[in-house]
Amino acid sequence: MSNALARLLHPDGTLTLGLELPLDNDWGPTRLLRDHSAGHPRGVPDLDSHTERAQLADRLGFAALWVRDVPLFDPVDFGDAGTVFETFTHLGHLAAVTERAVLGTAAVVLPLRKPLLVAKAAATVDYLSGGRFVLGLAGGDRPVEYPLFREDFEQRAATFRENLAILRQAWAVPAAGSGITVPALGLKAERKLNVLPKPGGGSVPVVVAGRAGQDLDWLAAHVDGWFNYPRDLQVAAKHLADWGAHTKALGNPKPYLAPMLLDLTEDPSTPRSPIRLGLRTGRKALLEHIHALNDLGVAHLTLNLRPGDRPVEEVLHELAEEVLPHFPTPQA
Repeated sequence: MSNALARLLHPDGTLTLGLELPLDNDWGPTRLLRDHSAGHPRGVPDLDSHTERAQLADRLGFAALWVRDVPLFDPVDFGDAGTVFETFTHLGHLAAVTERAVLGTAAVVLPLRKPLLVAKAAATVDYLSGGRFVLGLAGGDRPVEYPLFREDFEQRAATFRENLAILRQAWAVPAAGSGITVPALGLKAERKLNVLPKPGGGSVPVVVAGRAGQDLDWLAAHVDGWFNYPRDLQVAAKHLADWGAHTKALGNPKPYLAPMLLDLTEDPSTPRSPIRLGLRTGRKALLEHIHALNDLGVAHLTLNLRPGDRPVEEVLHELAEEVLPHFPTPQA
């Protein structure tokens, strides 16, 4: 494997650490109270320092920066605007202002998007970033969005499979004098149409967040990695065992990636306690937890700092100085 996903995999098998954007603390109690008093909607982060914080994370040596795809902000049923910006536009900006960190999506809701445009956008980010892009895809979990994009929520699993096939076909290099072949769209090679640019290495690495309505047999055969919330160590162990069994059965072990929400306390000795999809903890217990995930075989862990109450820059420096040395980013 020689692509952006490989840059997240340490040669000795040690877990690597990334960050999920936005780099903000808008879910922390102090910000929640302040934003409520100011009439600011919950779930919409402050983006004033988004560039500077991404650059800081890049300089500090985090392995990856991940952005989310939330097409429509729904304050009634979901209350989370994600990274706010349009995903691929944001990635183009990040490609220009960072140098080393892998850039990824966690994740693009593929059934809502036109696959030929996704193929072009992904290959463009791959090119502009110098091969630092991983395309994370998902099936989507917000039914309200589907009719607005003229898609069928109940058919999203089938749409996901078809659209992923179209991405692969769009990235393929056609024979001389021919174009790409996309059977689902009725496009034949003799029409000589092509999608440019082509990604370096022949394809953009694809990981799937959740299952996108698919079984593990299909995922193991068709994607390059699995991105899944571990929730607790017992569940993580089962997920990793299942994923390992399915990918090894095909003769091609593939990485397991996990996101985690983190409220890192100022006291390094604070014991860990669960929060939704993550932990509130001091750095000592955090290190123990990450070591446990590493021992289970998690290849890459991405941290979301929004639940914390401390200044983001302070948390980034503590993680870089006290945690990253245990889980160093491989040299590109």
